[in-house]
Amino acid sequence: MKKLLLIAHVVCFRMAASAQTQGAVQKLSVGAEVGLLTDQGTQNLLLAGGSVFYEHPIAKSFNLTGSIGYLSLFSTQKDVPGSIGYTSIKAGGKYYFGGNFYAAGEVGATIQREGGIGLFAFSPGLGASFSVAEKSSLDFGLRYENWSKDSNSNGFIALRAAYAFGL
Repeated sequence: MKKLLLIAHVVCFRMAASAQTQGAVQKLSVGAEVGLLTDQGTQNLLLAGGSVFYEHPIAKSFNLTGSIGYLSLFSTQKDVPGSIGYTSIKAGGKYYFGGNFYAAGEVGATIQREGGIGLFAFSPGLGASFSVAEKSSLDFGLRYENWSKDSNSNGFIALRAAYAFGL
């Protein structure tokens, strides 16, 4: 019985400690991203890059978000040289449910580095945040993102792995 109480106490303590960097708290994360285009005929193209993500709590389970990132689009075929770079600036929100898990959405602008073409961006997604220390966590997110201009649009599925610092 004492062992069971000790285990319960340790589990509760761990959950309380992890709550300090999970859920709607102020934090900054730095992460790597990789994505695959969803359009027909783009199976040989890949996106890779990184981003910085800021979260500011406004309710118990909801954060306002802001992010800036860079993605490079390149071919996985050896005979296709070069890449195209994109810089994104977005703002949105993140709702935490079930402790570690969240749903997020952002809108903003993406600028193609070669040519300066501006695109409208929106990205809904799901993810999870896991505490690794008192004020830091690992964040894993999966999102769909769409970039559009006029009547043209391109979408992709992206995975983000990040290290978050509680502020």
